[in-house]
Amino acid sequence: MADGLLEGGGLGSEAMVPEPELPGWAAEEELERLEKGLFENEDSCSDCSDHVKPGSSLQSFVPEGKAHFPEMFQTSQLLFYERFRAYQDYILADCKASEVKEFTAEFLEKVLEPSGWRAVWHTNVFEVLVEVTDVDFAALKAVVRLADPYLCESQVSTFTLECMKELLDLKEYRLPLQELWVVFDDSGLFDQTALAIEHVRFFYQNIWRSWDEEEEDEYDYFVRCVEPRLRLHYDILEDRVPSGLIADYQNLLTQCEESYRKFLNLRSSLSNCNSDSEQENISMVEGLKLYSEIEQLKQKLKLIENPLLRYVFGYQKNSNIQAKGIRPNGQKVTHVVSSTMTTGLLQSLLRDRLCPEPCKEEIEIQFHSDPLSAINACYEGDTVIVCPGHYVVHGAFSIADSIELEGYGLPDDIVIEKRGKGDTFVDCTVIHRGKTTLENCVLQCETTGVTVRTSAEFLMKNSDLYGAKGAGIEIYPGSKCTLSDNGIHHCKEGILIKDFLDEHYDIPKISMVNNVIHNNEGYGVVLVKPTIFSDLQEDAQDETEENKAPKVQTSGEANVAERVDLEELIQCATGKMELYARAELSEQVEGNCEIVNELVAASTQKGQMKKKRLSELGITQADDNLMSQEMFVSIVGNQFKWNGKGSFGTFLF
Repeated sequence: MADGLLEGGGLGSEAMVPEPELPGWAAEEELERLEKGLFENEDSCSDCSDHVKPGSSLQSFVPEGKAHFPEMFQTSQLLFYERFRAYQDYILADCKASEVKEFTAEFLEKVLEPSGWRAVWHTNVFEVLVEVTDVDFAALKAVVRLADPYLCESQVSTFTLECMKELLDLKEYRLPLQELWVVFDDSGLFDQTALAIEHVRFFYQNIWRSWDEEEEDEYDYFVRCVEPRLRLHYDILEDRVPSGLIADYQNLLTQCEESYRKFLNLRSSLSNCNSDSEQENISMVEGLKLYSEIEQLKQKLKLIENPLLRYVFGYQKNSNIQAKGIRPNGQKVTHVVSSTMTTGLLQSLLRDRLCPEPCKEEIEIQFHSDPLSAINACYEGDTVIVCPGHYVVHGAFSIADSIELEGYGLPDDIVIEKRGKGDTFVDCTVIHRGKTTLENCVLQCETTGVTVRTSAEFLMKNSDLYGAKGAGIEIYPGSKCTLSDNGIHHCKEGILIKDFLDEHYDIPKISMVNNVIHNNEGYGVVLVKPTIFSDLQEDAQDETEENKAPKVQTSGEANVAERVDLEELIQCATGKMELYARAELSEQVEGNCEIVNELVAASTQKGQMKKKRLSELGITQADDNLMSQEMFVSIVGNQFKWNGKGSFGTFLF
């Protein structure tokens, strides 16, 4: 099963001592040590060791509480790659869902000390110190006895030593391994035991689902379930996932678990019913409804768990903010943002921005200490002027009215830093109309930078945007985005153009002039577009037969003959990233040309789809001018440098 598993070693942590017979292992371990950087522990503890104990490669912590428990191994701070490697290489390998418990038991037999160690049995009600005398590997349980002296801390005051003995007797002194926290031992003898139990505990708390075993076993369980769920867990820890999406995922998970429990109970009751009874027929109908509900919930969970689909489909919660419109008195206000206001700065503002010429009418000015409060106070037509300073924002800019946002000073002197959960930094959510302007600003992002949603208009000029864990700028269908003389760099992707919605939405109108898009992890610009819809293939064939004219067709369309269901969409989307890179062209020319070519191709396809829809409605004399879409004003002079995957990429789903 788990071929290549080290005898007593190799759990994906730097604590694991490499065996000499594995070539290259030592070099990898040394690299991992250099990259080591553990997350903060979320478990309550009053003292975590700042140094490694002699003889042990793991840290320890002392749990809080009145009972003086001994130090325990600190194992909950493992990095993503440590858990990934452990599950992939040593625990699960290529097992199927039905084989998970068997593979886990085999792994534990090779690394777990069968006896001689102490642990704290941790539940929601109490914690008690026990000694392990044996391990039932097949059942993933440890045989224990109460430690001497007796140490217990309970939330129920009436929970006595006699009660604990009765409870253990009922359990036959066999406890689940994932409920045990190994007591620290500085000899290093129990390091792998502590890590192995941590991997089992984490798996059953965060990865395993009660319905997994009933899933089809045709696919590798690690690839199908473990990897995407593990990535989602760490994306949430690193604030890469919007808070609204996290709440959605947890709600879906809870609903699915409740429905599955009902389904199991119903199935159990059916097995005890007399055949052909009326009650059985009713229960079978209820069972089919529950099964359908569970399948729908599971598909929604898969969409969020899959990192590509989660990113492409933009499961970010739309802001509920509504446009305020014009103020009741019809007046427009200028909002000035400054952490401190001096007389010199105020005089400069009056001269350069507020009253550059003799004022014909009085201007109302409001002062704010941070940009977020200023934007939240805006109505239609207001202006926000951000003075030099470093502003830390813990929320998202949800802009639902047409406002102007500009910086006063040099770009490097005005920094707006987004901190907190993985929500969008700037969300332009204009329902029917509206324009947002950013000029002479620096945006330091920790999540997605700017989202330009359908029907919104966004202008960014002479600004610098960097650090986004998602895309620097996300452009939705039906929006208008103008980018001029900006720097967009050190983001997950530079610009993400979303063209995946149906034919009822227009391609976004984009103008990109003299921007420098560089040092992004993925592509400088990514275009998302469909290859699944049968309409595309049918339109392509009809156009070819009628006009015999050359047309632009994206790869993958020739093989699409029919509409696929959601599961096929998921499977298709995971492996179809198409690269458009031409080594013989310069990066700058290549990037600009490819963006133009792809937008023209997408526009052609949508035009064909709209023609067919009109034809089906009996409108045969459709005016091509009505269906033409100006998807961009100009895309020239942009520079694409040192982007990890290239200047331009197309994601096909």
